[in-house]
Amino acid sequence: MFGKPIFKNYSGFFNLFSRVMDPLLVAVAGYIAFLVKFSQNIDPIFKEYGILIAFVSLCVSIIFPMFGLYASWRGQSLFKQAKKILLAWSSVVLVIIVLLFSLKMSSGFSRLWLGYWLLIGLSLLLFVRISIYAFLHYQRINGRNIRRVVVVGGGELGQKIIRTAEKSDWMGYRVVAVFDDAESNEIDVQGTLDDVDVYLSKNIVDEIWLALPLRAELRVKELLTNIGHHAINIKYIPDIFGFSLLHYSMTEIAGVPAMNLSATPIYGGNRFVKELEDRLFASIILLLISPLMLIIACGVKLSSPGPVFFMQERVSWNGKRFNMYKFRTMPVNDDLVSQWGNVKSKKITNFGRMLRRSSLDELPQFINVVIGSMSIVGPRPERTQFVDKFRYEIPGYMQKHMVKAGITGWAQINGWRGDTCLKTRIEHDLYYIENWSLWFDLKIIFLTFFKGFLNKNAG
Repeated sequence: MFGKPIFKNYSGFFNLFSRVMDPLLVAVAGYIAFLVKFSQNIDPIFKEYGILIAFVSLCVSIIFPMFGLYASWRGQSLFKQAKKILLAWSSVVLVIIVLLFSLKMSSGFSRLWLGYWLLIGLSLLLFVRISIYAFLHYQRINGRNIRRVVVVGGGELGQKIIRTAEKSDWMGYRVVAVFDDAESNEIDVQGTLDDVDVYLSKNIVDEIWLALPLRAELRVKELLTNIGHHAINIKYIPDIFGFSLLHYSMTEIAGVPAMNLSATPIYGGNRFVKELEDRLFASIILLLISPLMLIIACGVKLSSPGPVFFMQERVSWNGKRFNMYKFRTMPVNDDLVSQWGNVKSKKITNFGRMLRRSSLDELPQFINVVIGSMSIVGPRPERTQFVDKFRYEIPGYMQKHMVKAGITGWAQINGWRGDTCLKTRIEHDLYYIENWSLWFDLKIIFLTFFKGFLNKNAG
């Protein structure tokens, strides 16, 4: 009666539990923060605080699912779940800040209470997740909540999947058998694909992982026909790791399953976070640097005749063209020269050279960020004629346009700017896109203050 692990089928319960508990935990955190700030003096002002708490709890119910927090936990590390919670909670916090300031209600709430609430809320959310993970891990150590898996495919892909499952016992998968039409010296193969049906009839198996090469389509169809009478979960692991992938994932097209081999990570909840991050930070930065920009504008006017700003057509997200703003650093007739790199051959004013070396000529691009044509962090945009040239010369060059162009980026803080290797720069851009997160953006912004402004390659 209790031969099968008793907790095996309760992953859906834990996800539903989290979906209900998260808004409640946020509400409880708000109430605890209120008690901490105002002691036991619960007076009529709690009504206003209670409305805000209820609104934020509703936001949690809407925003958290955008970050995949309620998908199956199996196969996900605790660190990955914690990153999702931090990102989702940060998004809710940004919504609170923007809402309160937009409606001019910030003065009506204690900032200390808000601080307590944000910290207590994050602590409770993480505590509940860690507790559930600890419980599930304990069950798996004791042989419960384990899913027995049969791997079909003993080639390089199958071996990789098996090694991953064995090293990551926290995922709760145990490979019990491997089948392949070819023998293998690396792993123990129980039989051919024709033997899978018999094995399933005699053994308890929870999942089948198909790790066969793409050319084995007919054998996969035959296998699915042979084992179709078994009630068992089947996962197909396509052999795509030899391709040049960028943020690959599964999706649907009008109900038809499809795989993204090259896709932008900035969509759904991520796009909302990225836009909010850019507009909020850029607006604050523009306010702070406006006196400096005024001084630089005067310096540009005094250094040579002509306009203060220099506009140039660049290419950004999805190949869209836009006008990028910079402080003019060359005489008017010389800034139209179409040439890539080779900064030393350009006629740059003395004041303009100082601006370039300190990257202060880039400050007007925060205007681009506010109006939505650029991002604070992202691959640097290139001129249209060079995009048309490099797209055929540099592998993966056009993939950098899967996100908005940025003022600073992973390549720039690593020294790859100006007259440096374009291929290496693109590799850094693609690394940024593949590994994008809010925390990665904040890290790059922070490092820009130390590595991004002053650079010998800037001009």
